[in-house]
Amino acid sequence: MTAPQYERIKAALRLRIQRGDLCPGDRVPSENQLVVDFGVSRMTARRALLELAEDGLLARTQGLGTFVADNRPVSSVTQIRNIAEEIGQRGHRHSCQVLVLESREADPALALQLGVAAGERIFHSVLVHREDGVPVQWESRQVVARLAPGYLEQDFTRVTPSAFLSAVAPLTEADQTVEAVLPTAAIAAELEMDLEQPCLKIIRRTFSHRGVVSLAELIHPGDRYRLGSHIDS
Repeated sequence: MTAPQYERIKAALRLRIQRGDLCPGDRVPSENQLVVDFGVSRMTARRALLELAEDGLLARTQGLGTFVADNRPVSSVTQIRNIAEEIGQRGHRHSCQVLVLESREADPALALQLGVAAGERIFHSVLVHREDGVPVQWESRQVVARLAPGYLEQDFTRVTPSAFLSAVAPLTEADQTVEAVLPTAAIAAELEMDLEQPCLKIIRRTFSHRGVVSLAELIHPGDRYRLGSHIDS
């Protein structure tokens, strides 16, 4: 049985989005253009666009047209959130791979950032967080050992570093920077992405009432993650 005409249009637009020919925010062909391209009625073209919008793939704006929806997860710029809870709130499954979990001495540069003496014992972890099996964050974290003595004994496939540290050294403040970067070859491999694909890099230093607790470097594939916030005047 031949597929209805509107299904052909939907399949063609889905394919263009999956291949990257149409990216989030791009305007898709108008109803009139689809009529010409597919030789269908305007009602058929409208149905195809409406159903793709109902599926969340497109966003229609009155007077402006129809655009590819941006469905990448949004993380808050102004809140420190546990990535496992963040993923769970979206109805998705969080999983984690532990790449490094070790004890080391702080070199002078790192000691300055952590507010400790050079040579003081710190813990270092490198993890990859996944959302429904897709890598969304590479995390490298330096932790002041005396403020979180049980850090190396944690199973970070079950509890995130953020959750553990929040329990043993509750957060009082944090500072962070965000920039666009290209990944190293090693990070690109862990995040299953191309070397030319841009990333969001977050450097986050968290404090408890006893001082700096941790310094984290978080790398997100740019096409799988967004940062946003709501600011009241």
